[in-house]
Amino acid sequence: MTAPDQTDSASQGVEAQYRQALDEGRFLIQHCAGCDRAVFYPRMLCPHCGADKLAWTTPDGRGTVYSTTVVRRKPEAGGDYNVALIDLSEGVRLMSRVEGVKPEAVRIGMGVRAQVIQQDGHGLVVFVPNKEAQ
Repeated sequence: MTAPDQTDSASQGVEAQYRQALDEGRFLIQHCAGCDRAVFYPRMLCPHCGADKLAWTTPDGRGTVYSTTVVRRKPEAGGDYNVALIDLSEGVRLMSRVEGVKPEAVRIGMGVRAQVIQQDGHGLVVFVPNKEAQ
């Protein structure tokens, strides 16, 4: 499958295009041809240079935990989970969670890799520890 066509944004906004790709199991970010920088969260104009030359691209998926916290919940409410800010190798930062380890085990500087999971019928980007980076 190909990336969503940015020019079709008049009939479908960039956020809807991003979410549709996630629902299909694909994680995409944008790249600006004007300044050659990655862009995330999806936008119509580049926040760095103002150009409208944004194209969808598949990120490498490797990242590093920039910050993390544990959200405490009762076990019957699903238990504790972490919320983390992740710096992707492309230079963008996003909020997600790290799975596959206890919430308290997520550490700043931890190498992680993105994956798309399905939750409540929709695609969601989460991260797992990158064994190669540890």
